[in-house]
Amino acid sequence: MTTRFASAAEMMSRVLGIPGYAFAQIGHPVSSATDDQLRAMARTAIEQGLAMLVRSEA
Repeated sequence: MTTRFASAAEMMSRVLGIPGYAFAQIGHPVSSATDDQLRAMARTAIEQGLAMLVRSEA
């Protein structure tokens, strides 16, 4: 999800009954990003996704 649309995604998660649903966020826009910027965005999304998968409930 790009930062531009994060608030819409948060609203939809509440509407669908799963408030606080976690999702990765990357910069906006994507369409004009260079290859290097896209790679950095992908790394960011991967890191965020991994953190969501392995987060500790302690």
